[in-house]
Amino acid sequence: MLSDRAALAVGGPEAAHFLQALVTADLTPAIAGQAAAFAALLTPQGKILFDFLVLPAADGFVLDCAAGEAAALLKRLTLYRLRARVTLAALPEVRAVAVWGAALPPLPGLYADPRLAALGGRAMVPAAGGAFTAALEAAGFAAAGEAAYHAHRVGLGVPEGGHDFAFGTVFPHDVDMDCLAGVAFDKGCYVGQEVVARMEHRGTARRRTVLAEGEGALPAAGTEIVAGDRAIGTLGSVAGRHGLAMVRTDRAGEAMAAGVPLTAGGIALRLALPSFARFGWPAAQSAD
Repeated sequence: MLSDRAALAVGGPEAAHFLQALVTADLTPAIAGQAAAFAALLTPQGKILFDFLVLPAADGFVLDCAAGEAAALLKRLTLYRLRARVTLAALPEVRAVAVWGAALPPLPGLYADPRLAALGGRAMVPAAGGAFTAALEAAGFAAAGEAAYHAHRVGLGVPEGGHDFAFGTVFPHDVDMDCLAGVAFDKGCYVGQEVVARMEHRGTARRRTVLAEGEGALPAAGTEIVAGDRAIGTLGSVAGRHGLAMVRTDRAGEAMAAGVPLTAGGIALRLALPSFARFGWPAAQSAD
């Protein structure tokens, strides 16, 4: 169970239309009750205000969001609701559960994580766990701490708001949402859509989130990454020697092609693209 996540209910007869018109992802599979979705709510300038998972529920959807931003997200959705027939509520008695490591059992409410199959599954359950936890244990799963989940996520290269970036400061491309099924480029308008579409079609995204591996334990999130004496990005989440890094891909590629050492807080590190990346190292490509 993830204590750093919270649940919001979005229900009512117009809930599907309401969310579909606001968020970055195409919610059609979630609307049909078939799958979860990964999405963000953006500023008009295209920067991420909130990122969250959208899980189908009996009367609409449950949003699995960062706990520290849940009240602000609820307030923002309330502002957008206007006269729509939509109900919005916090669900303090509900917790997010991440499940990984083996094939997902067919439990009601358990969905494959929409970002990346290797992440496993996600569900929103009563805080006490109860029958859901018992069913997972019966299927051979064992309880794991939150640190284990985040180490799993970091190892796969999947960033999360509040851990790897500050809300309101980055575009979806900066944190690979376009590669993680978080942005639909063919579903029509949503808040911030024009900016995001322009970045996609013009190929102007310069920052990306990639894998980092240090020669020793990496320093804290937010530590500057330098190539020689030139800043190229910052660390995000870390788990021992492994972490995520948001970097300028052109500067990083140029440095790696030239053999310039990369460091963070004095720790030598290597950068690599995550398996799902649809982007590369521009300087390294041009050198080839």
